Amino acid sequence: MNKKVTSIEVAKQARVSQSTVSRVFSTNSPNVSEKTRQRVLKVATELGYQPNAIARMMSSSQTKVVGIVMATITSPFYPYVLEKFLQELQAIDRQVLLFTASANQTVDDILPLALQHQVDALIITSATLSSDMAAIYMQSGTPIILFNRSTKNPYVSAVCADNIAGGRLAADVLLDTGHERLAFIAGLQNTSTSQDREQGFIERLQEREYGNWNRIQGRYTYKSGYQATETLLNNPQPPDAIFCANDIMALGAIDAIRANNLQVGEDISVIGFDNIPMAGWGAYQLTTITQEVDDMIQQTIDLMLEKIDAPKSRSRVEHIAGKLVIRSSVRNL
Repeated sequence: MNKKVTSIEVAKQARVSQSTVSRVFSTNSPNVSEKTRQRVLKVATELGYQPNAIARMMSSSQTKVVGIVMATITSPFYPYVLEKFLQELQAIDRQVLLFTASANQTVDDILPLALQHQVDALIITSATLSSDMAAIYMQSGTPIILFNRSTKNPYVSAVCADNIAGGRLAADVLLDTGHERLAFIAGLQNTSTSQDREQGFIERLQEREYGNWNRIQGRYTYKSGYQATETLLNNPQPPDAIFCANDIMALGAIDAIRANNLQVGEDISVIGFDNIPMAGWGAYQLTTITQEVDDMIQQTIDLMLEKIDAPKSRSRVEHIAGKLVIRSSVRNL
């Protein structure tokens, strides 16, 4: 086997210091002239040198690793989010360590494992974090950022869609298009996303003096959306419009409506939330409220970097407004 080329050998042949070689292979190449950078890269290519990420990590106070916690990775929304996070974090020379919680685990069960891996920061999505564990984690000096979750926890920063405003928008859309019997299918009970979307929806209905809505509990899954809609359709007065707390339940609702020989967008309108790729498929054409995922991810990373550089900086929550995406599942739009 060929001997592995070291940075010392590159530095010697390029006639620079070893620290200069290290700076050239950092993300931003600070304090290195373009001429020197090109000379070092040319020598490195000729010698077949590959920088040692582990050695760089050990010589730094940062591991360059970000932990991401996901509890519902089977939802169509979160693999898309994960892919975006991977792209954006790798672009700034950060690697990702993914932690997933099984059905019988909570985020509190996962966090001690994340601590052992000494990640520079932890991004938590699709999961709920207790105040006690957040305080413990912050004592370690590791920033925590919640993605797509709101929080009142003073130790934690968060970036999420403006879910309350989205719920209000859904109410306005359905009332403005002449619907009279409205229903809401909620997501998981312990999630701020479902709670906030329901809060906005109900508050707006009450403001507009509409008092005849129905509510049924779902679980943010296709099956729960289908079953909840079946239950609603068996009521003596079935709804003529359904607002679902996420798109995947709305797709289940659409299929349940069709299975009962009813027309989506004519007999019953359906509106979702998230704008997952499947929402735009020809078989569904779901009217929905989009989450501005790219903006949310960029804000999350900005907050993360800010907390890494200034751990004592004030935590904050950022809300990013969504937009209505009009398709054929709501009549008169």
